Amino acid sequence: MFRFVKIFGNQYLGFWIFGLILFAIQEIPYMVMPLLKLQSNPIMNMKESSALLDTCEKILGSLCIAFMIFIVHKNAELFSITSKNEKIFFCLAVLVLLLNFAGWILYFSGHQSIFVMMLFIVVMPPLYYVFIGLWRSNTILTITGCVFLIVHFCHVLGNLKLEDKF
Repeated sequence: MFRFVKIFGNQYLGFWIFGLILFAIQEIPYMVMPLLKLQSNPIMNMKESSALLDTCEKILGSLCIAFMIFIVHKNAELFSITSKNEKIFFCLAVLVLLLNFAGWILYFSGHQSIFVMMLFIVVMPPLYYVFIGLWRSNTILTITGCVFLIVHFCHVLGNLKLEDKF
């Protein structure tokens, strides 16, 4: 992990290689999806309800990834789960990731209900970034992840309502 330039407080522009790995792990279902012959794939075939929400969602999601990789706390180490808060937020990030994977398994096996899509596939990725931000004392990531959660949820819900799936 490297720190280059102080941004504000204890937040620095830097590089956290483990952040890149955490992003790649979260993307595994999207890497596997093309290999599967899904009869139905509503997540990937949704009609767009709002160009503005779509744009905001893409920007916020990309910012979460960038902030996770390129914003580091002054006292951050490559990997640390020594303090009580670090343990709690790391465990919550892992739990959220596992719930996301469980949702994808349900989805891939044909259980594509609104509940499964919204809870496991829509809500969990932004929460993953929020908990990583809290674990790493990355204020910018935590705040961006919270906004991403709201926008992502509203956007997908609007798309599903447009298709009369809700």
